Amino acid sequence: MCGIFGIQGHDEAANIAYLGLHSLQHRGQESAGLVARADDAKTTSGLRRHVAMGLVSDAFGREQLDRLPGAAAIGHVRYSTAGSSELRNAQPFLFDYAGGSVAIAHNGNLVNASTLKARLEASGAIFQTTSDTEVIVHLMAHAREPDVVGRLRAALAQVEGAYSLTMLTDDGKLIGARDPHGFRPLVIGRVKDAYVLSSETSSFDLIEADFFREVEPGEIVVIEKGGLQSYRIAVPAVEPRFCVFEHVYFARPDSLLNQRSVYRAREKMGMKLAEESPVEADVVIPVPDSGVPAAVGFSRQSGIGFEMGLIRSHYVGRTFIEPQESIRHFGVRLKLSPVRSVVDGKRVVVVDDSLVRGTTSRKIVKMLRNAGAREVHLRISAPPTTHPCYYGIDTPTRSELVAASHSVEEIARYITCDSLSYLSHDGLMAAVGAPSAGDGYCSACFTGKYPVPLGRPDEAVLVQLRRPS
Repeated sequence: MCGIFGIQGHDEAANIAYLGLHSLQHRGQESAGLVARADDAKTTSGLRRHVAMGLVSDAFGREQLDRLPGAAAIGHVRYSTAGSSELRNAQPFLFDYAGGSVAIAHNGNLVNASTLKARLEASGAIFQTTSDTEVIVHLMAHAREPDVVGRLRAALAQVEGAYSLTMLTDDGKLIGARDPHGFRPLVIGRVKDAYVLSSETSSFDLIEADFFREVEPGEIVVIEKGGLQSYRIAVPAVEPRFCVFEHVYFARPDSLLNQRSVYRAREKMGMKLAEESPVEADVVIPVPDSGVPAAVGFSRQSGIGFEMGLIRSHYVGRTFIEPQESIRHFGVRLKLSPVRSVVDGKRVVVVDDSLVRGTTSRKIVKMLRNAGAREVHLRISAPPTTHPCYYGIDTPTRSELVAASHSVEEIARYITCDSLSYLSHDGLMAAVGAPSAGDGYCSACFTGKYPVPLGRPDEAVLVQLRRPS
């Protein structure tokens, strides 16, 4: 749950990267950072770094960007799933080693990071952060290959799990890499004579870049003034397993991922949901913002009118600190407010993208009933979330997932809705264009079928991934 960005060959690289990170802000709000390569040959190392906690707009002003000159830069916005939320874990990381200086930004989780870290520490490595990303740099430092690409290939041959990477070297190379399964997205664009790497194509629209292609699963791309070169990670080929939850929830709806429009995929999820779980109702409303396209699809397929019956406040972010216990229950109401004129006296279908613990859905149902809704029917445009993710999406442990231990009927009673239905797994796969159920996608959070073996009991791996060292 992070966003990464890189650009090479633009006179205002840091400024463009700043804009790119703005369009990836939905992927992480804990910290933001940039590393740029200064063209001034007098500097000992051409790489300059600035990171800060908080949003991109809080981390960077004119003064900070002016200190990051040069024609190449990489950036990162972080939502922690491995390592604690503190400044030392803010990326991109910048390291000096025998091969020179290198900056790295990472989206994903390495499931064997703790094993590799223990081995590296036993051989004398000293870690500066609690992030699994640092393991990759230490593996590069220990590699015997003569150049940075060889060292990176040797390092990535040892790690397991999910990674999309951007790297910047002190001689100006911009490098992108994607794990062999292709869990997390990474796309290539062109703006004038510059190449761009980004987690999502949504950033291309802002900087007026053209989509070029995706970084392929298991591919390393190296971009410098001479153009783009492609290498393969030295591991056996495996089936692609793009994270289907990117389409369900995480990516911006205006992005194109895995050759699919995120908006259209979500709209089709809503249409499939209406086919599978019809209901007699007067109005369809979404839980904004991520539930909107699916609600549009549900309305279109069912013929029930679409309205915005819940309004979201865009001024309540993750930095909100809930006050004392006596008023903590106002949390959901600070973010969502019902429109009484839309729901009063109506049979309401509420469309949301997921249901994890159930506590938020329960509060939404209560709000709608208090606003006069006669019936509330909850429709989820994804299958039940029954298993945690180990590849970079921040789902809770299995004991906290309500669908892991309760039936649909039991969940409906807890939420106090009149009916509850989820989209089937087959329906989800049809909506994202999978040729057959599961082909090309990872849906382990819905099925428990993990493409990369975890090696230890599931819960132990998840706890280790999130435990600060």
